Amino acid sequence: MTKTDLSIELTGLALENPTILAAGVLGTTGSSLKRMANSGAGAVVTKSIGIEPKPGHPNPTMFKLECGFLNAMGLPNPAYKEFRGELDIAKEGGVPVIASVFGAHPDEFSEIIAGLDGADAYELNVSCPHAIGYGAVVGTDPVLVEEITRAAKRAASAPVWVKLTPNVTDIVEIGMAARKGGADAVVAVNTIRGMAIDIHSGYPILGNRFGGLSGAAIHPVAVKCVYDLYQALDIPVIGVGGISKWQDAVEMMMAGARAVQIGSAVYDSINVFDDVTAGLARYLASHSMVLDDIIGLAHRKVGL
Repeated sequence: MTKTDLSIELTGLALENPTILAAGVLGTTGSSLKRMANSGAGAVVTKSIGIEPKPGHPNPTMFKLECGFLNAMGLPNPAYKEFRGELDIAKEGGVPVIASVFGAHPDEFSEIIAGLDGADAYELNVSCPHAIGYGAVVGTDPVLVEEITRAAKRAASAPVWVKLTPNVTDIVEIGMAARKGGADAVVAVNTIRGMAIDIHSGYPILGNRFGGLSGAAIHPVAVKCVYDLYQALDIPVIGVGGISKWQDAVEMMMAGARAVQIGSAVYDSINVFDDVTAGLARYLASHSMVLDDIIGLAHRKVGL
């Protein structure tokens, strides 16, 4: 039986398969990123890197729910000057390495990108829901998103992706601002603001009080965001949110995602990339289809 081809081209990058390690998950060191590449990921995204070292929020920073996770890490990172060597180690994994970067204004994004020269692409984190002065604080303003994207494009020698927040009234408006600024792709979506309270003590469980909800609970939200962005934009959409099995990936791709990022599911098994790609290959073979046949399929079905 002929092996199903899962390779894709994404903003000029060649991926052996459309699964990508999402930012913030096992992406703090080059060795952990290399491990994810060796575990079947078609590409890997680093932890979000900033100008100065950040310790992040106080513990507890992560809490497991029945439907996913709440996390409030607070963008802990060693700063870009200390992270340069980790990129070199990560690239030993043989897959594209995307540097996730965050800043408070366009100049910070430009400085970090210039300082992390050598990444295969840059993912602009304008969507973290629990970092003071960063992430969604800037990512809910289309004017600022456009300015940040334009500055990043000037500084980058590689493709620029913009990771969007779902915590807005109209994600398409933000996506279009990123496109206007020159984004090569958008990533949808980051986590949704959420909170958990200990009913025995009355205290919020997370050290930051609230955080971002990820996992299965946000999958339908992410699918809708991808669907809307695919319909409105002429650049690739990368889907992320609650993907833990091949069926989730197929659904996200039918909504319009050219590739999918996997985050929370890695905590349960680092084999999730191989499991998703194996299931995806079986699905395509059983329907005599190729990857391009399912990307955006839901849009072509409407009105038939």
